[in-house]
Amino acid sequence: MGEMLGGIMIDRLRACRGDQELMYRASRPVSARLARDARDGWVNGVPMQWMTDWPLPYPLFIESGAGSRLTDVDGHDYADFCLGDTGAMFGHASPPVVAAASAQAARGFTHMLPTQDAAVVGGLLRAAFGLPVWQVALSATDANRFALRVARAVTGRPRILVFNGCYHGTVDECMVELHDGHPRTRVGLLGEYRDLTAGTAVVEFNDLPALEAALASGDIACVITEPVLTNSSMVLPDPGFHAALRRLTRAAGTLLLIDETHTISSGYGGYTLGHGLDPDLWVCGKAIAGGVPTAVWGMTDAVARGYEAALGAKPPGHSGIGTTLAANALSMAALRANLEQVMTPANYAAMEARAERLADGLAEAIAGLPWHVARVGARIEFIFAAKPLRNGTEAKAAHLVELEQAVHIGLLNQGVLIAPFHNMMLVSPATSDDDIAQLVAATRAVVAGIAG
Repeated sequence: MGEMLGGIMIDRLRACRGDQELMYRASRPVSARLARDARDGWVNGVPMQWMTDWPLPYPLFIESGAGSRLTDVDGHDYADFCLGDTGAMFGHASPPVVAAASAQAARGFTHMLPTQDAAVVGGLLRAAFGLPVWQVALSATDANRFALRVARAVTGRPRILVFNGCYHGTVDECMVELHDGHPRTRVGLLGEYRDLTAGTAVVEFNDLPALEAALASGDIACVITEPVLTNSSMVLPDPGFHAALRRLTRAAGTLLLIDETHTISSGYGGYTLGHGLDPDLWVCGKAIAGGVPTAVWGMTDAVARGYEAALGAKPPGHSGIGTTLAANALSMAALRANLEQVMTPANYAAMEARAERLADGLAEAIAGLPWHVARVGARIEFIFAAKPLRNGTEAKAAHLVELEQAVHIGLLNQGVLIAPFHNMMLVSPATSDDDIAQLVAATRAVVAGIAG
């Protein structure tokens, strides 16, 4: 038997990948022309580097998106389960968000002053997510960066703690990892001249003894974590992990920041409401305003008082918190519409039911291979490992890039789009039973092709 990868023969995998690339090229001549035209003026021919992470001979250019569907410039229609890799989790061009953004656009995009929506949105955030005091940013990266800065100001401590395999956008101090059990700045991080481990501790997710030992140093201002690791092949928390995390951080005088930018898929109020978490700080970006660039960060009254005291005591000068376009009028209008009319319990219930159906269908489609399906609400992955993962090291080992890319281009040629990172899929309020049936059938066909 030849060399294997994730239960698949590599020679067969590569042959299938080659066939899929030929099929892609033959059926997308307009994307090919646009890709040639775009080579001048952009780094690697794209306006943002992640667009080259799709496993394609050249980028797929999109004409339009509506609900759960995308249409490319060659006229191909796709069932979209990538949904802007969470940014469009509630569907493309959601009518309430489009209406609110269009109405605000006629009144101006940004003023660096609050609009009437500000008097409403704070209450909507409190009602949905529990924390009493809020701020708005343009991205979850910004929100996490600002929240961590506030945590240091409030506690007077210099360091933070992250879990190996975490994802918090491009916050510099979160870019650390464990290698053979030792912390280091993440490999591949461009232009970083500092040893980030000087300001950041890193331990494995679900490893409570290691967490307790790290907190014992007494200099950790904040633990920042996703409730479920979602960007390194999905890792679910062990039973009791979050309760222990909260107990240990409180005992150490350390604040707890829950980043729900991905796990907002969990249900109304996010994973935090659904599982009774009790963070000091809370962040969500990407989908919170229906895809309009926006993020929110909330805090307890105690943290807010500390933040206000720190602002009052500092000398004149930039606090390092906030950007000119944060909380702009367009973002606030979209945020209000999404919170009031789209992120509803009824929509979440429909997403949950269809996601469960999708997870069951995918489990049948991959049966017989050493893979499994993981899910957090409307977010689903099939993972190239036989058993559920417990930490970032196991998740990294399950990230089989060559196998993943062959699956992704195969699904794309079947008219289904999933995220370019891992095998992540999202179910939106607009996702239909037919969309789910199409994805399950496409997965079954792709698996049959590569597995034989």
